[in-house]
Amino acid sequence: MSRKKILVQWVQVAAGLLVFALGIYMTIYANIGLAPWDCLSVGISRRTPLNLGAAVTLVSVFVFGIDLFLKERIGFGTVMDTLLTGPMIQFFQDVNPLPENRSIPMGIIIMLTGFVFMAVGMRIYMGAEQCCGPRDALLVGLGKRLPSVPIGYVEILLWSAVLLAGWLLGGPVGIGTVLSTFGAGAIMQAVYSVIRFEPRDLRHKDILEVTKILLNGE
Repeated sequence: MSRKKILVQWVQVAAGLLVFALGIYMTIYANIGLAPWDCLSVGISRRTPLNLGAAVTLVSVFVFGIDLFLKERIGFGTVMDTLLTGPMIQFFQDVNPLPENRSIPMGIIIMLTGFVFMAVGMRIYMGAEQCCGPRDALLVGLGKRLPSVPIGYVEILLWSAVLLAGWLLGGPVGIGTVLSTFGAGAIMQAVYSVIRFEPRDLRHKDILEVTKILLNGE
């Protein structure tokens, strides 16, 4: 693999994150409740001087620190996800000219559409094989340390803790929270089935592997 290909992959990661951030923004704009991590970020933004993008970045950096402590595999994609997703979400919030949505049916449509954009963005991002985002790495790390607990239950416990924290901070919880918990994964699987994408077939490269390529000029 060449340095040029690595740079192209980084551009691909950034493009995927932009599409993914648009999807997240749409689920927030839907105004019918949020997924656990987004609920936490919105709650922090409501309780602090931070805007939404800064709150998302703060949460991502905190989770990234836990990933490092757990010695999880970290790639340049993980770092880019940590630092870029929040500002990208804030960008869409700043440029959106539409009034606040107050229709539940329209909110459901907007949120489901957001899930599609999130799935497409993740496909673009993951296709660069630069490792997963900080939240996924955290789930994997916790799963390794709780081997007797099915990973699905670990995810439920993690999401429950995050959602509780977000709710206590004033983050929005509602029908959108239920849709996010059960619908986002289903839509993602449907999108990946249509485009014939299998994430488990990817061979991710961590920071050390990519750095060796950049230094050696392979």
